[in-house]
Amino acid sequence: MASEFQRSKVHLVFGAMDVTGDGYLTEEDFRLLAARWAGLRGSDEKLLSQVMLGWWTTLQSAAGGAARVTLDDVLNVVDVLPTNIEPVLGTADAMFGAVDADGDDYVSEDEYRVMIEAWLGHEGTTDFSVLDLDGDGRLSRAEFATLWAEFWAGDNADAAGSYVFGPVQAA
Repeated sequence: MASEFQRSKVHLVFGAMDVTGDGYLTEEDFRLLAARWAGLRGSDEKLLSQVMLGWWTTLQSAAGGAARVTLDDVLNVVDVLPTNIEPVLGTADAMFGAVDADGDDYVSEDEYRVMIEAWLGHEGTTDFSVLDLDGDGRLSRAEFATLWAEFWAGDNADAAGSYVFGPVQAA
């Protein structure tokens, strides 16, 4: 069962993904997220749509094929991630490819900011220096995967990955 901290992290992201604000995640939410991200970035709508709809397919499958996914459905997925991290790492790799707008195999602070703004629908308060594990001013694919795994499967409030989408407040 998800801890209160894990629930708070998922609640933060669920609220951001629920673009329509109806309390559920639907395919429309993920299409809107992709369009918002493409609008901020100015290109690659096909890639961004593939990544976002991949998320939708995974969540919908975990919810038994339902047309609407609840917060509890997402928490059920999170519950099994510590023992099955491969889906998280696969998603991290796809997200990295989508975030790395210039294709240099690193995510800059500006590229990361665009991703956060796309997810949240507004500018975020993520401290990039906390996420930059080696302090070189950019995120490598390995750093990104570590952060992504810590966020989705971790339960340590002090881990850098806990701040992937910004500060986590109690749900």
